[in-house]
Amino acid sequence: MNNVTNASSTNENQYEKLIRLLEEQLAHSNQQNKELSKQIEALTEQVRHLTKLLYGSKTEKIKYNSPDGQASLFDDDPTFSESEHTDEQSQQTISYAVVRKIQKKKRNDSLRSDVEVEAFHHHPENTLCDCCHGQMIEIGTTIVREEAEFIPAKMKKVQHVEHAYECTKCKGDSFQKAQIKRGKAPHPAIQRSIASPSVLAKVIYDKFSQYLPLYRQVKEWDRYGLNTNDKNLSNWVIRASLDWLLPIYLRMKHLMMDKSILHVDETYGQIINRSDGKSGQANAYNWVYRSVPSQGPIITLFQSALSRARSVLESFIEGYSGTIVCDGYSAYGKLEGVTFANCWAHVRRYWLKADSKNGRIGVSYCDDLYRLERKFKHLSPSKRRKKRQKYSKPIVEKFLDWVETSPFYGKNALGKAAEYTLNRVNGLKAFLNDGRIEIDNNPAENAIRPNVLGRKNWLFSVSEAGARANAICLSIAETAKSNGVDFYEYIKKLLTDLPNAGINQNPEILDQYLPWSKMIKAECSK
Repeated sequence: MNNVTNASSTNENQYEKLIRLLEEQLAHSNQQNKELSKQIEALTEQVRHLTKLLYGSKTEKIKYNSPDGQASLFDDDPTFSESEHTDEQSQQTISYAVVRKIQKKKRNDSLRSDVEVEAFHHHPENTLCDCCHGQMIEIGTTIVREEAEFIPAKMKKVQHVEHAYECTKCKGDSFQKAQIKRGKAPHPAIQRSIASPSVLAKVIYDKFSQYLPLYRQVKEWDRYGLNTNDKNLSNWVIRASLDWLLPIYLRMKHLMMDKSILHVDETYGQIINRSDGKSGQANAYNWVYRSVPSQGPIITLFQSALSRARSVLESFIEGYSGTIVCDGYSAYGKLEGVTFANCWAHVRRYWLKADSKNGRIGVSYCDDLYRLERKFKHLSPSKRRKKRQKYSKPIVEKFLDWVETSPFYGKNALGKAAEYTLNRVNGLKAFLNDGRIEIDNNPAENAIRPNVLGRKNWLFSVSEAGARANAICLSIAETAKSNGVDFYEYIKKLLTDLPNAGINQNPEILDQYLPWSKMIKAECSK
């Protein structure tokens, strides 16, 4: 009997162990299923997002009714029609729809009023009356059409000839040496080069304003009569930039570091011959820094760098104290004397990617803030701050409270949007306390677009010197444009005057050649 009891007890223990083992396996399988479900959900959202990018509308405008029944604030507003690129979008090419009101243009209003007018008068071959054969008199004229005629540019060889003069009277005097005077030709922009300031300005203008690569300019110069090659053109750009445009660039940088608010952004590029030993296929970067209109003339500066590290930002803004408006990239943070304001356009984009009911609620909060910003746009900084404190602050607090108390988690688009928002609470609130701070980083994003357009055409820089020259030229191009200065005329003015202005002995002269100076405005305005 005891043997039977012992056997029964042993069987029960084995069954219990088996049950516990099966329960553990079941719990492990359930946990795996949950993780796989989350992964499937995240991948499904990623596929949906990529499919939308590939086949869907490329505009960030959305059409829906918000929870309170309000229609989308962006149905008829182009504010978000050309959006900025986040890190995930930096490798993509996206076309953005722009809503434009179609207006009927007046006839022949495409030519400016200062364009030269030449009239061709057409008279009858015979002005005798067919009936009485008497002389007819003119009774009126009619302009039957107007045409735009293009007169191609032409190349001209300019010779600088120095003339020497001697006093013949003193020459015959044996007691003193005859005096000789010689005319002095102006210094060229590049020594022992055929490139004049007008040629250099044209090369730089075509590359950095028309985004025309140097190798494509060669044939055009040959058509005008100048036989050259893209290597020569590249050397011209580098020499002119480093010798004469760099002092202007450094002066603008010195003035920019005195500002208290800057917009900063960066985008990738390529440099073939790198000093860090990395392959030419590795990404280099162009950083952009832009001042705000409320603190004087707008300055836009580009910086070429081999990396996207925080050390690049630290070296450029060394000694700077103030606020930097930027995206959520980790390099923007923990800099002594610098506070960071984050971009609400990036927040809106994250919630827009979460294509769901909660995603649309998040976007509607952002839309409400932008609707207010459009109303406050033309106010002074102090008044704009007061309006933001009264109207925008409650929306921001309600939005952040909603995100914090909602069960958004995981690696799906909704969880990423919530995480991105909550990790940048202080930076997103910064615009509420200072009317000079913009709600987003769009000014820097807009400033960096010419670099992106140029990159698509000239693809890469061969050397670091070429990349630095590109950054200098883009800086002057964008700053000139922001201040209403004709880029071509401005570059030609700089390359004509600065080689003969003695800027090394008198650097204060540079202030007369900044894009917003009275002299430049008078001589180089558009």
